[in-house]
Amino acid sequence: MGSGDVAVGGSTAAALDAWIVFEDEAGMSMTPPHARTWGRRGSTPVVRVRGGSRGRVSIAALACYKPGERPRLIYRPRLHTRRKGERRSFAWKDYRDLAVRAHLQLGGPIVLVWDNLNTHLASGLREYAAAHDWLTIRQLPSYAPDLNPVEGIWSLLRRGFTGNVAFTDADHLVRTIRQGLRHIQRHPHLIDGCLAETGLVIRPRK
Repeated sequence: MGSGDVAVGGSTAAALDAWIVFEDEAGMSMTPPHARTWGRRGSTPVVRVRGGSRGRVSIAALACYKPGERPRLIYRPRLHTRRKGERRSFAWKDYRDLAVRAHLQLGGPIVLVWDNLNTHLASGLREYAAAHDWLTIRQLPSYAPDLNPVEGIWSLLRRGFTGNVAFTDADHLVRTIRQGLRHIQRHPHLIDGCLAETGLVIRPRK
């Protein structure tokens, strides 16, 4: 699958008059990613961060597209404190609940497109999709992150909002992530640009 019409879920979405919803997850910690910045000539900018914090945030995000509609971004952050017994990733029920949230916000059926993460393949998710005609699940080809526009969302977030930030605590990290994602939500051309970067095109039903 390369440039051109969306091959994964495209015909199904057209038949159902559904949204095509791409999903992906990312993890962010108190140690920020490096991003390009300004500095005095001959002086390398230094960002000092707190090394003792155990805060880490996982984010699951949905980039939602439908011809004739404004693209949407839906997300769910989860703060991990690394306490004993705490789950370090999203469970299949978390993905189910996120799909339900998308269905309610978008007001129509969705074709959920994601990778082959083990949790995505859980029997509970397959059974839930089989029992609800508004939800169709399609897998991306293996090792094809370049076909998922949510990868572009992570790039925008790291380069424009969390890069080179000296976070004071885990709450500061969560607030910064939310601020960045809300900014992207308010600028649909950014979400469209992430789809364009994949080379995929979603065409209206004929």
